Amino acid sequence: MSQSDRAAAFRRLHEDGLLILPNAWDAGTARLMASLGAKAVATTSAGVAWAHGWPDGDVLPAARLVETARAVAGAVGVPVSIDIEGGYGDDPAAVAGTARAVWDAGAVGINIEDGGGAAEALAEKIAAIRAACGPGLFINARCDVWLRGLGGLDEGLARAALYRAAGADGFFAPGLAEAETIRALAAGIHMPLNLMAVPGLPEAAALTALGVRRLSAGAAISAAAMGLVRDRARDFLATGDAAPLGQGAMGWAELNGIMART
Repeated sequence: MSQSDRAAAFRRLHEDGLLILPNAWDAGTARLMASLGAKAVATTSAGVAWAHGWPDGDVLPAARLVETARAVAGAVGVPVSIDIEGGYGDDPAAVAGTARAVWDAGAVGINIEDGGGAAEALAEKIAAIRAACGPGLFINARCDVWLRGLGGLDEGLARAALYRAAGADGFFAPGLAEAETIRALAAGIHMPLNLMAVPGLPEAAALTALGVRRLSAGAAISAAAMGLVRDRARDFLATGDAAPLGQGAMGWAELNGIMART
């Protein structure tokens, strides 16, 4: 598919049903996710940062982000969305330049977050991104109201309206898990609602009925993989015992088959 075809396909995935995204953090994990039937691939900003040896939190060099976007988009045939955190800067024009570079690298969607900052600041960034990238890029505005305890439904609805007016296509509310609030938010934002998998969140069928259109794993899979690496490496350093190293491992042939390029 051309990039415009992938962009259109990505939008259609938000129209009904529930798009489930088990977030990847590099080209290899993106190919693995796609091989399992993922209809699109989205990155986790934390996982990408950790894979490059940086902490999460808007400090990854933007050039590394763009390299990752190009590698992931080039590795899979499904639409790709890249988490750009807060845009790696405060200047809307500079943030728009980063988003444009991600689009030029082959991604068709981005996540961009308000974090602990003012909603108006994110709205300015969204408007600049839309002007720089045109209508094709799917801009998913992440609202950290629930994740950071900054308010509730009224604050979320107000921010959603602001971000939508600025050019956002979707609204991401990580940390929200209460069913009736989810229902009210989905009905009131007039764009697709994205949630993050957290303990206590209703199951997929219930989320679909509540009006949710996208469910992300966030950093959970990346963190679990890092935890496994830590445990195996720690034990090997302590004992030199090779026996536990392969427990739960994928086979060489299976992995090589997934990574094979035609």
